[in-house]
Amino acid sequence: MLGFAAVGMLAYAVDLALFSTLRGPAGLGPITAKSLSFLAACTVAYAGNALGTYRTARTPGLRAYGVFFAVNLAGAAVQLLCLAVSHYGLGLTSQRADTVSGAVVGMALATVLRFWGTRTWVFRAEGRVGSWTG
Repeated sequence: MLGFAAVGMLAYAVDLALFSTLRGPAGLGPITAKSLSFLAACTVAYAGNALGTYRTARTPGLRAYGVFFAVNLAGAAVQLLCLAVSHYGLGLTSQRADTVSGAVVGMALATVLRFWGTRTWVFRAEGRVGSWTG
């Protein structure tokens, strides 16, 4: 779990830094900025998990990356939903509100989904049936 958390923190830093840059100085809209920052963070997270955290349980090939991407896309949908509800539904349109809703609240909820999906479907060790704890 510590390896997953370390990789997740690195991917989170990439996501947050890129989102802030794209949303602020680059002037992109919140959904576009979050989508692009997600793609970059997803790639960093896959590399970190495949080469580090789950190196002994990884499934070689593009299938593993495809499933990993799908799990992370579901997590991104959670983040985007939080961002959309805050920005468009509640009218909280400042950069700070966008960051809190997408990169804090959304990320916390999405992390639970990503941890479960990654362990269950992407880097499943032989013999493990997808248990939450191992």
